[in-house]
Amino acid sequence: MSTDAPLTIVREGTALFEAQLNELSDAQLDEPSLLPDWSRRHVVAHVGYNALAIARLVSWAETGVETPMFESREARNAEIATGAALPAAGLRKLSMHAGMLLDSAWQHLPEEKWAAEVQTAQGRMVEASFTIWMRTREVWIHAVDLNVTAGFANIPAPVLQRILGDILESWATRGELEGVRLEVSGVDGLVFGDRDARDPLVVSGDLAALTHWASGRLGARVTCNHPVTSVAPSWL
Repeated sequence: MSTDAPLTIVREGTALFEAQLNELSDAQLDEPSLLPDWSRRHVVAHVGYNALAIARLVSWAETGVETPMFESREARNAEIATGAALPAAGLRKLSMHAGMLLDSAWQHLPEEKWAAEVQTAQGRMVEASFTIWMRTREVWIHAVDLNVTAGFANIPAPVLQRILGDILESWATRGELEGVRLEVSGVDGLVFGDRDARDPLVVSGDLAALTHWASGRLGARVTCNHPVTSVAPSWL
């Protein structure tokens, strides 16, 4: 299989994340991100350790030796908290070096191993090629979460649409998609969600704004026919 195009997109997202990080002073790392209860430090630590966790899955695919992303959710959370407390220089090195390590793991993965199955942190069995998308989603969204200059409009449309699909799949799995319809403005017929509801919650906006809203971040420029209930269901 060819992984050239997906790897190009994930590298572009990584470059955006690092560029946004480099715009921040050390003191600004202590300020809030767009994620509730997380400073920018927490976002950077999460992105760094996420790269190492995905690299473990790539190793699993290559060697056949089971190496989970994390021992447990509690261990993951503790790791992020520890990383967020690192000196600024160490935190920056974690982000950069972990990303480089993951990219190297992908580059050296034999072609026949891309179809090997590994397990995500949610317990889902996926082919190793899916790890590229796992990382793509992380770097593009969290570049925005650093709350510097990048917004959802900076994310390529194919990435936005796939992220939105992931979010809606999560809602559907939990039974929370019923009665929710997302309509993309400026694109006739592009509708996501419940098309058959008689009195749906209809949220409208461009693709970037809808993904912004659906991901649970505040400040999305969308319109809604039920403003009182316009908070999106949780994603993860």
